Amino acid sequence: MTLHFYFARRFLWIFLSVFGVFALFQGLLDLIEEMRRFDSDVRFGQVVQVTLMKLPGAIYEIVPLVMILSTVGLFLGLARSSELVAARAAGRSGVATLMAPVTVSLVIGGLVVGLMNPIVSATSKRYTELRETLESGSASALSIGPEGLWLRQGGDQGQAVIHAARANAEATELFEVSIVTYAPGGGPATRILAKSARLDDGFWVLTTAKAWPLTPGLNPETGAKEHDTLRLPSNLTQDSIRDRFGTPSAVAIWDLPTFIEGLETAGFSARRYVVWLHMELSRPLFLMAMTLIGAAFTMRPTRLGRTGIAILSAVLLGFGLYYVRNFAQIMGDNGQLTPLVAAWVPPVASVLLAMGLVLHMEDG
Repeated sequence: MTLHFYFARRFLWIFLSVFGVFALFQGLLDLIEEMRRFDSDVRFGQVVQVTLMKLPGAIYEIVPLVMILSTVGLFLGLARSSELVAARAAGRSGVATLMAPVTVSLVIGGLVVGLMNPIVSATSKRYTELRETLESGSASALSIGPEGLWLRQGGDQGQAVIHAARANAEATELFEVSIVTYAPGGGPATRILAKSARLDDGFWVLTTAKAWPLTPGLNPETGAKEHDTLRLPSNLTQDSIRDRFGTPSAVAIWDLPTFIEGLETAGFSARRYVVWLHMELSRPLFLMAMTLIGAAFTMRPTRLGRTGIAILSAVLLGFGLYYVRNFAQIMGDNGQLTPLVAAWVPPVASVLLAMGLVLHMEDG
């Protein structure tokens, strides 16, 4: 048991060290990217704030790489110090030695999903809001529930609140639309009802629309006008809407079941969110597979040589399994695979493959 605690503690410290190095490197890259994005009117402190809001999401994606590199670092250190040889001489097999790192990887995976996921969700939303505010002077918002879809946009011409009973998968085409525009001073200016609205370059194109002016002292019905096609200026883009509507990672895992229920009640497809929920639940299992893969190539004694090739093989195999997992997620989003198959088959297959490699390296 003491040996297990020793291996677990050493693996945890290596993981935290590698994680810190990658976080610092990623933060510097994001800072340079954000400084190039904004003009000179944006203060450096604001750029740093935007970078800090973006950083958790970027780190969250590279946790599998950090895990496999931490495992490689652990077992290379144990092999070079002959601690693995001593453990085997004491009657402890290589598979038994793996129990501590595997357990730590599962715990880290649980903490990543349970604690880091909500942080990434909150910071990603804040990053999008800050970026839009610094670029255009205002931030838009989107809300989905049983009553339909609510969208707020802003710009130099004032704010607008948009409600739709239904929408397409990317929320770029709305149906049964109601819009209230506000003047730059803050008062309501116009109310519009339309059969549908399609987001074009810089405009919402409304079809079969009727607009009522909300000028004080004027009868709205008297000044109402009907339009076959009406163009409403908008600073929204498909990418900005997709950041809110089409990205399941923007919803914390603890809120996903309620969010999925609300989507289905409102008549929207929740397939992508269901797939993402299962992908997150299976993440600890996938991190365990990364640990096993890293160990499979580096548990051998260093005197056998070819250490560089072993490390490269472990990293390449880890990347391969990572992209297979992402490909399965895409197929699940498109409906070609069920959410359970798309989310759970790649991690389970990765664990079985890694265990096979470990047993082959250990006994073969």
